[in-house]
Amino acid sequence: MKAMVMPQYGGADALILTELPEPRVAPGEVLVHVAAAGVNPVDWKLAAGGLDPIMVSHFPMIPGWDVAGVVARNGLDSTEFAPGDEVMGYIRKDSAEHGGYAEQVAVAVRMLARKPRTLSWAQAAGLPLAGLTALQSADRVRAGAGDTVLVHAAAGGVGSLAVQILTARGARVIGTASPANHAFLRGLGAEPVAYGPGLADRVRELAPDGVDAALDFVGGEAVDVSVDLLRSPDRLASITDHRAAALGGHHVWVRPDGAGLTTLAALADEGRLTVFVEKVLPLREAAEAWRLNSEGHTRGKLVLSVGDGS
Repeated sequence: MKAMVMPQYGGADALILTELPEPRVAPGEVLVHVAAAGVNPVDWKLAAGGLDPIMVSHFPMIPGWDVAGVVARNGLDSTEFAPGDEVMGYIRKDSAEHGGYAEQVAVAVRMLARKPRTLSWAQAAGLPLAGLTALQSADRVRAGAGDTVLVHAAAGGVGSLAVQILTARGARVIGTASPANHAFLRGLGAEPVAYGPGLADRVRELAPDGVDAALDFVGGEAVDVSVDLLRSPDRLASITDHRAAALGGHHVWVRPDGAGLTTLAALADEGRLTVFVEKVLPLREAAEAWRLNSEGHTRGKLVLSVGDGS
């Protein structure tokens, strides 16, 4: 199979397109023919050694934790899916070695859900990590109907999904973004505010009594502003700032969860959630996808086209 590998820690220029044997499929796993693989900042941060203090990496390493594709065959006692099933998954394992930037990948069934019928392969590949991050952050702060929720970086890959999840739950969403993305946020059902100096005052103009919950997907001033606006600090979740936990909130590290993916798939098929794909590149251009992703200017997801899933 074709796969994009890292022979050692390094940057985008270290990626090599090569041929590897078909993966072994362990009990509780299925072999997935990958149609598309999502690109996330953690991919290139992991490849550069940024997660070395907390995660073991084995080389040559295939990056990528987001996939969508078709089940090819089952491992022992893996009855949840059958060959031909279209699936998607956030496939982070305990160590980094066999990721999704490949034509085939062996995945534990607990990490998979059926692909939403209404989403393309590229959209389905862009959903798992970002969607679960948004969902688990919202769940951690118990955000739901009747709440006013502040979402930082609301136009980003995770933030735009959080806005849709919260809106579907009946929450009022105030989202931070650059003015160029305000119309986009209104289209998702959020009330936009510009980030930067004076943010807390701009939020109070919309919510004079503060907010019920806050989700930080950007870092910087977000945690401090949120604490200032929140009625209770235990309803703050951040994926970027460990201080959130010290201040009484939550520092969220997304976990693989097939049930959560099924929830997201249902929202998509109900027409209440979609995935905005900025660009689809072929697998051989993974290095370019990393460069674009690291610039931080894309509004939607970057996705690698790997195969047709068959």
